[in-house]
Amino acid sequence: MSSAVALLRPAIRGLQAYRPADYVPGFVRLNANEAPWRPPGDESREGLNRYPDPRPAELTRRMATHYGVAPEALVVTRGSSEAIDLLIRGFCEAGRDEIIICPPTFGMYEVYARIQGAAVRTVPLLRDQGYALDVDGILASWSTTTRLVFVCSPNNPTGNAFPEAEIRRLCTSLAGRGVVALDAAYADFCAEDRMHALLGLGENLVVLRTLSKALGLAGVRCGALIGPPDLVELLGRILPPYCFPTTSQDAVLRCLQSDSGTELESRRQTLLAERRRLLAALPGIAGIRQVWPSETNFLLVEAEPGSGLAERARQGGVLVRDFSWDPLLPNCVRITVGSPTENDQLLQALAN
Repeated sequence: MSSAVALLRPAIRGLQAYRPADYVPGFVRLNANEAPWRPPGDESREGLNRYPDPRPAELTRRMATHYGVAPEALVVTRGSSEAIDLLIRGFCEAGRDEIIICPPTFGMYEVYARIQGAAVRTVPLLRDQGYALDVDGILASWSTTTRLVFVCSPNNPTGNAFPEAEIRRLCTSLAGRGVVALDAAYADFCAEDRMHALLGLGENLVVLRTLSKALGLAGVRCGALIGPPDLVELLGRILPPYCFPTTSQDAVLRCLQSDSGTELESRRQTLLAERRRLLAALPGIAGIRQVWPSETNFLLVEAEPGSGLAERARQGGVLVRDFSWDPLLPNCVRITVGSPTENDQLLQALAN
C-alpha cells in the first residue's frame, strides 16, 4: 500500500465499488434493462441505446499510451475538474480535513473543497517574484489535518510554470503526511513536458491532465488522474458506472488516432507562434503596463485600468477574462491565444 493510500478517508479505503452488469463485446445484452433499438439518427459505434463500458477500457488504454503511462496508473475523468473533486472527496473528511491552495489559481479547488465541507488554507503566490510558488510557506502552513496541496503548473491564470526542484521538495517534505496534486492542464504548451520526471518523485504525487486545451476537446470534457495504481484504483471506485458517454468516447478515440498527431502538433506550433506574436505586440498598446511571461495558451496582461481593457476588447467583438476584481491580480485580464485571425481582431479592438 502506497503512503498516499494510507491518507485516504477510511470510508474510501474500505469502499466496495458498485457492480454493474457484465460488459462483454459481441454478446447479446439482456442484463442491463436497455432498449434493443438505436434511437433515430444514432451513428455511434456501439449504439446509444446501450450503456457504455462501465469503465472505458479502450479509452483508458489509448489515453495511457498518449501520456506514456501504464493503464492502471490512469483513471479517465470528465475533464480534469472531476479529478479535483475525486481527490478532495477521497482525502478530506467533512468538517475535519483541509487543503492548501496557492492563489491566484484555478478557482475550482476551493469550490470543490467547500462542497465537501473541507477547510481551505491559502498560501498566495509571491507576486513580487513573478508569482513564484512559496514552498516554505506551504510547508510552514501544513498541519495534522492537511491532506492535499494543489499546485497548478503552468498556473492558471498567471501562466508561469514552477521549477521541478520545487515540486520535488514538496513531495519529499510531505511524504507520509500529504499528497501533492499537480494540475498540469497546460503542460502541452510548455517547452518541455516534465510529467514523467515528476511522476518518479514518490508515491504522494498525482498529476491531472486534460484533453480540453491542446487537443481541442473542451466540449467533450475528458481528463485524467495519473498516479500510483493502488491509489488510482481506489479513487476510481468513487466514480459512478457508465460515467463517460459513448459519444464522448468516440470523439476522443478519433482524435487520438495516430494519423491525427501531425495536424494537432501543427496547430500547437501555430498557437505557440501566436503567443509569441501577442507577447511582442501587446506591450505597445496604450494602457497596457505589463504582459507576464507564459507557458500556456493564454497571457496575463496588466492594464490601467484592467476593466477598461476588457471593455475595449468587448467593443471590438472579443471577450477576454477580467480578473481586475481580484486583489492578487490588480488590473489584470487573461487573454486566450486564438487563431491568427482572432488575434488580429483582438489587436485591432485594443488599438481602437
